[in-house]
Formats: sequence, structure tokens, C-alpha cells
Amino acid sequence: MSSTTLLEKVLPLFLLATVIAVASAGISNSCLQCICRLEGCASQVGKCRQDVGSLSCGPYQIKNPYWIDGGRRGGDYQTCAKQFACSEATVRAYMDRYGRGCRSNPTCEDYMRMHNGGPSACKAGSSLYRATTGYWNKAKSLCGF
Repeated sequence: MSSTTLLEKVLPLFLLATVIAVASAGISNSCLQCICRLEGCASQVGKCRQDVGSLSCGPYQIKNPYWIDGGRRGGDYQTCAKQFACSEATVRAYMDRYGRGCRSNPTCEDYMRMHNGGPSACKAGSSLYRATTGYWNKAKSLCGF
């Protein structure tokens, strides 16, 4: 096999792998850490509390529908949401699932708003976007965005 033929076969696969890697980059670690800080992070591991009429659990204060949308990880809602690693994996999966609904390359602001207000909260002009402005402003202040 000539090197040209090998290159012609390998190059498309390399390019496809590169596109997939870029497209699935997802939420950055710094953005994820900021969400954790806003929600109480380590002080909330192993805990649940009532929040806006429903239970929120763990370092990311995850609610049951969020856990479901994030892939039902860790056996059951409270077990997963109360644990750091499982709740973080849930947040990442949730953001991967809904992030592209905001724009082709979601920003940390998009992810913050989605975490606080749901998948549609990143859409400028929506009532959920307006409702999550305080959360985003708090993130900018706390995390320096």
C-alpha cells in the first residue's frame, strides 16, 4: 500500500475524531466548579433540602427531574445527587444533552442559566433567561466571569 493511499484512508478518520472531540468538549471544569461553589459544594455532600417546592440534593443541588435528564446515574436520585462524583457526572451529562439547544458552542453563562432554570433558560429574551439573571450575576461576582 502506498503512503498516499494510507494517508487518504487515515486522514478522514483523524479529522472525524477531531470534530467529535471538539463537539463533545462540554462544560469546562472552571464553569462546573463555579456551579458547585454557588450551590454549596462540599458543604452539601450527603444532604438534601427543600428548595422552591421540591427537594434539591448534594453539592450541585440537583432535583429529581434534572437527575433523570442527566441519565439516571448511580442507582437512584438521592444516592447519586448526594455524592460528589455521581452528581458531577449528572451535571456534565445534563449539559451535554441540552447545551447545543442554546447555541452551537455554549458558553459558561449558558450552562449556568440551564443549571438554574432548565434547558430553555439560556435562550435570551425568554422568561427563564430573565429569571436566571440573578444567578448569572452571582456567578460572575463569585467566580470572576
